[in-house]
Amino acid sequence: MTKMPILRQNYNDIFVRMNYHKNPLLLLFLAVLFISCSAQQEETPLPTLDTEQLIEDLRFISSDTTEGRRAGTEGNRIAREYIVERFKETGAQPFQGSYTHEFEFTNRQDEQMTGVNVIGQITGDSDSVIVITAHYDHLGKQDSLIYNGADDDASGTSALLAYAEYFSQVQPNHTLVFAAFDAEEMGLRGARAFVQDSVFLEKVKLNINLDMIAQNQENELYAVGTYHYPELKTVLDSIDTGAINLQFGHDDPNSDLDDWTYASDHGPFHQQGVPFVYFGVEDHEHYHSHTDEFETIPQDFYKSSVQLILNAIEAFDEQ
Repeated sequence: MTKMPILRQNYNDIFVRMNYHKNPLLLLFLAVLFISCSAQQEETPLPTLDTEQLIEDLRFISSDTTEGRRAGTEGNRIAREYIVERFKETGAQPFQGSYTHEFEFTNRQDEQMTGVNVIGQITGDSDSVIVITAHYDHLGKQDSLIYNGADDDASGTSALLAYAEYFSQVQPNHTLVFAAFDAEEMGLRGARAFVQDSVFLEKVKLNINLDMIAQNQENELYAVGTYHYPELKTVLDSIDTGAINLQFGHDDPNSDLDDWTYASDHGPFHQQGVPFVYFGVEDHEHYHSHTDEFETIPQDFYKSSVQLILNAIEAFDEQ
């Protein structure tokens, strides 16, 4: 038997109780009300990624204004303050009471430095945590050239902001922590400090790291980590990849491919036994070059890459 929709059934009950056949005007009023409510239900759009804002975030974070975002510089501070404001706009809450997480470290020149991670979160139905990461720092200026790092890693940082906005409208099952790390280019310093200072690491189910997800001419994106955590591949095999060719590898030490197990901010999580998936493209002509600029990013590929990773986040959130 086909069940009557609840809304229609409720109105039928009203009609019966109020003897609608004796009151044509009442019947007309209720019919119009029913049609109006049904139309509103049908027209309510499902949340989607705001790709226009995604591109605008990428444009600013990788602009000359942020001067390459080298840790400890004025440009890095400008980028950091922008990310904090964008987290506030998305509806992400401050992580453990603050959007910023300061840490001290010694750089390769044996200088003491202060780095600042930027972190927001969306509280889920459980306190089990998925940490989604990217790094907002880059190489800064060298001589007269600005190394803007549009792909490395303004692309991942802008995606973090897009996901925070999306999940502020779609309640996740797990609590999602969005961490934009500082000083990755100086030895994964922000990620190491985050892992070291975290009092909730036992609740972290998964790290999803995004580093260089915007620049590829072959429509290829790698998901790294399934060699170490084979159970993750089953989930990734189930997602809609759209126009992207999702590749696996760069995590087997016996492979001919470079091993990226410790190449980015997922490394410190893996060292603590936290499963990870690292999304990234292979090195390209703009890698660590002053030509890694907003204008060189293939925007269609970037948008498709960000959508694929969102599909993966949702799939892992359902586990």
